[in-house]
Formats: sequence, structure tokens, C-alpha cells
Amino acid sequence: MESLLIANRGEIARRIIRTAKTLGIRTIAVYSEADQSLPFVREADEAIAIGPSPTRESYLSQERILEAARKTDAAAIHPGYGFLSENAEFAEAVEKAGLVWVGAPPAAIRAMGLKDAAKELMQAAGVPVTPGYLGPDQSEARLMAEADAIDYPVLIKAVAGGGGKGMRRVDRPQDFAELLASCRREASASFGDDRVLIERYIANPRHIEVQVFADQHGNCVHLFERDCSLQRRHQKVIEEAPAPGLDAATRAAICDAAVKAARAVNYVGAGTIEFIADASQGLHPDRIWFMEMNTRLQVEHPVTEAISGEDLVLWQLKVASGEPLPKSQDEITMKGWALEARLYAENPAAGYLPSTGRLEHLKLPRTVRVDSGVEQGDEITAFYDPMIAKIIAHGPNRDAALSKLAAACAGIEVWPVRSNAGLLARIAAAPDFRAARIDTGFLDRHGETLVAKVPDQTAIDRVATVLSQTPGDDPWSALSGFRIAGPSDSRVRLRIDSHLYWGQARPELETTTAKIAETTVLFDTGNAWSIGLPLASEIEADHGAGDGAILSPMPGLVISVDVAEGDLVTKGDRLLTVEAMKMEHTLRAPFDGIVGKLQVSPGTRVSENQLVVTVVMGEE
Repeated sequence: MESLLIANRGEIARRIIRTAKTLGIRTIAVYSEADQSLPFVREADEAIAIGPSPTRESYLSQERILEAARKTDAAAIHPGYGFLSENAEFAEAVEKAGLVWVGAPPAAIRAMGLKDAAKELMQAAGVPVTPGYLGPDQSEARLMAEADAIDYPVLIKAVAGGGGKGMRRVDRPQDFAELLASCRREASASFGDDRVLIERYIANPRHIEVQVFADQHGNCVHLFERDCSLQRRHQKVIEEAPAPGLDAATRAAICDAAVKAARAVNYVGAGTIEFIADASQGLHPDRIWFMEMNTRLQVEHPVTEAISGEDLVLWQLKVASGEPLPKSQDEITMKGWALEARLYAENPAAGYLPSTGRLEHLKLPRTVRVDSGVEQGDEITAFYDPMIAKIIAHGPNRDAALSKLAAACAGIEVWPVRSNAGLLARIAAAPDFRAARIDTGFLDRHGETLVAKVPDQTAIDRVATVLSQTPGDDPWSALSGFRIAGPSDSRVRLRIDSHLYWGQARPELETTTAKIAETTVLFDTGNAWSIGLPLASEIEADHGAGDGAILSPMPGLVISVDVAEGDLVTKGDRLLTVEAMKMEHTLRAPFDGIVGKLQVSPGTRVSENQLVVTVVMGEE
């Protein structure tokens, strides 16, 4: 192929451009209004605007992308991942237009695109699947009856779902109806299909997936497995290859099953077969079941590239051009260990709420591979996935790779957009994670210790050290000094973000600060804190919920209001739901009381910290 249009954005667009240029292929980027200044637009040989920022008017518009291909004389289209990458109709439209589709065959996309049909197909092919209900009866009563038969806890999963969206765990029968409705709303908004299936919830699950590749000549291979068990709300946070604790026999069984699954749908191109494993008694072939197939390249493909030494985008382009696979199965080897951490624009200390804004300061590591879609000065918007970068560390063994990853994440600096860099650094250094005592509930169990909701004493002392070294205009403004009797007092009263602390100046502490606009920021093991001296009249704010003012934690759309003014509510009752970045966030009553003034209704767009409703403490 001579030219390639990339129907995607951000880091995956840059990744595809990088490989295509090594082959001498002319690259064409498409971009929305929000993305016009991003690096991938500049790095492509040609770039063309395809519409406004909302995805349905740009990256999800088949017509606009095909028109861009016609205008630029593109010979092929690479869909990346997400957006239209698993849309069979778009794949057919690309081929009908006489263009090369760098992706899975439309028939395979259809076969594996619906979870219920895919599981039935895998059963027929002899691939073990998770027990559950896949039937056509979608009534609430039938689904609840099937959940009761499977026994709780169960998972409700959107038939057309993916990426953790349209999935709810239900622990009690009395919660089923509410979570089913929420799952259906999210599935309809994300996939245009609100049908669901029910399956057994595995108590100690490991999420293991196998990278498969097939060509147009009947060849099909695997490039080993990845472990994606470290998740939050069913979205991956850290992935690694190979999977820890997987012996050779179990690896052979799961990889052979993956190849069998790909052959069952006459697959071509890059794909991933995802399995769920019950790890309560270790990893064994008879306790691993097929979950779904992703008919595209995965976000976490760099860890497979690291251990195999192969360029998977290069393989995609060769296969799409009609060439056979670059290597046979016995020529594919595994070397070392690799981990990938997803750096997100989000605030773990505030329930992982998305964070938007301009990246006034951005420092990413240089010691490991970094795949990023943005640079310092770029904008993180509410229109797209909030990923800033992927941090990929490779070493001769797991311990070495983990140490590299921990150090790399600890050195990340992001401001004023909040990020999860500090969380990633803590995970990579956590004893249980280093010992591979992991499953998909790891963050639920360890979140309180891994998320830095307030700075620890060492961080406070770092701030005190910085501030104590800042000279004042006169000796009376000094923050520390001598005493007539006794040692000098090196304690410092200081502000970190919006809270006041006492810190101890300790000259031996290393500190990293930056002056960004009018704010001094301390960067500490991936965390970022605004620091300064308190005003003389300042009193530490009381951030309790006693005032009953409920603020929207992020910009988004109110999709449901579940109370009316004057309603009696108890602590924890759902008040309303805000949707941001296709994820639902429920706001609940902070205490027993009465609903006061409602400031919003369904369909209202809200900004961060906007007052949406008040709850008044009831009289005893």
C-alpha cells in the first residue's frame, strides 16, 4: 500500500504513523476540532478535518472518514482501536470503496461482536466458556430468575459491550433491578444496544488474554499471553506479559484455545482472545474460560511487542497487503518481562473523577518506552478517553521490570490536570503486587493504602523544607530561627492544596518543585500538590458534608434525577446521576435529611463544582 488513512486519534494514531513511515507509506490523519493542535496531526504527512469535537460528528462518522479518504487518495484505512475499529458495517464500506481495510474481516467482527453469539460459537468450537445465561428473553423477570439460578454474585454484561462499559456486578437480589437499568442505559449510550447477558461472577478472577494473528493464507499463530487483572471498574490499569504464575502446560492450553477460537471464525489480522480464570487455587487449564474476543489491536499491545521483539502494527500492514505472517509459531520466542501502566487524567483521591484542562506542565519518563498522544501545552478535553500516556517497562525478569516501572511513574509530573501517576508508582512498589498476589479485586482491597488522598508526613516535610529555604524580605518573615533557650524551631505552618499542616524542615530531603503560572507545585513520587504559606486570617476549611450542598464532581450531563424537592432521604440514597466520558457517576445523600432546592433536571449540562441539589438536615 502506498498511503494509509488512520481513522483514529491520539497515541494510537502516532503509533501507526511511526511504523508506516518506516515502510515508506504516506500517512493521513483525520482530526476533530478539539484535536487540531495535537501531535498526531502534525506528524502525519497529511491531515484533514472531519468535523466538530463530539465523536458522533467526527471519529464515529463513517461518511466523513470515507470522504476524507477520497479527498486524500488514501489506499487503505487503519481504524486503530475503539471508535469504528470493530464496526462490521464500516469495514464493509471501506472495502466497497475499493480501499484496503487494515483490520478483521467483517464476518469475524460480527461473529465475535455480540457476547452471547460469540460464546455460543466458542462452545461449538470446543472452547470452554463461563457459565451463564445467553438467551433472547430480555425481560427483567427472566434475567432476575436466571441470576437467582446462577447464584449471587453475578455479572450483568452488555451483549455489545467492551472496554468495561455496560457491566455491573450484583451482589444481592434486591439490587438487581437498579443495576440492570443502569447497565442498560450505559450500554444503549455507548453501543446503541441495551441487551445484556448474565454470567457467574468469579470470586478470585484473573483476566488473561492471548494475542493472536492470522493471515489470508490460512496461517494462525499466538504471541503468548498478557495478564490484565489489575483493573478499576472493569477498565485496565496495569497490564503485563507474560502472566505471572502461569506454568508451561497451562500456557500451552490457553494459547492453543485462543488459536482454535480465531480459526473458528476464519480470522485475519490482529486479535485478542480474552479469558477469565478462577485463581483461588492457582492457574489451571480446567479453571480458565473464554470471555470474549476483541477483533482489533489492543491498547496493551506494547507489552507483547516488548517480550516478542515484534512490531504488531508492521504485522498488520503486511497481512492487510496480502503477505503471509512474518513468522511461524516455532519462530516466535519470548524474552524477559514487560509491564504497561496507563497514565490517566483523573483524580484517584476524588473517586477517580476525570480531570480536564490544559497540560501547563508535563514531564514523562525517558528511561522507558512512552506512547503518548499529548505534549506539554495540549488540552485534555471531556470529549475523549482521558489517557495521557502509556508507560511501558521491559526487563529480564518481573522484578527488574517492576522496579523500572515504579521509578518511571514516580518521576512523572503533571499539572494542573490531575493524574494517577502517584497511584501507579505505589502499585508497582506494593509488596502484594510485586509478589503477584493479584486478581481483578486488587485495587478494591488495597485502594485505601495506594491512593494518596492527603500527603503523607514525608511529603509535608518536603514542602516545609522548600518553604523554609525561601528567603523573606526581612528577618521577621523568616519561617524558622533561633531560640534564646533550646534548639531552633524548624516547624513550618503551610498550605498543601486547600488544607493546612505543620511540617518539619529537613534539609536532607530531596524536593522537586515548579512555579507554574502563579502556583508553586511540589512533585512527590508521582503526586502533585500546590503549596504555599497560609494567610494570617486563614482557618483550615471544614470540607465535611454537613452543609448538604451537593456539587457536581466533574463536568458532564445529568441523565437522571431520582428525588423531588421535599423528599425524605437517608444517607447513601441516590439523588441524581451525571454522565461524563460515557461513564455514570451517582451522587448520593451525605446524611439523613430532606431534599431542598433542585438546581438541575435530566438533560442539564453541569460544570465541575456546580451546585446541583441541597439536602437539609431534618429536625429530630
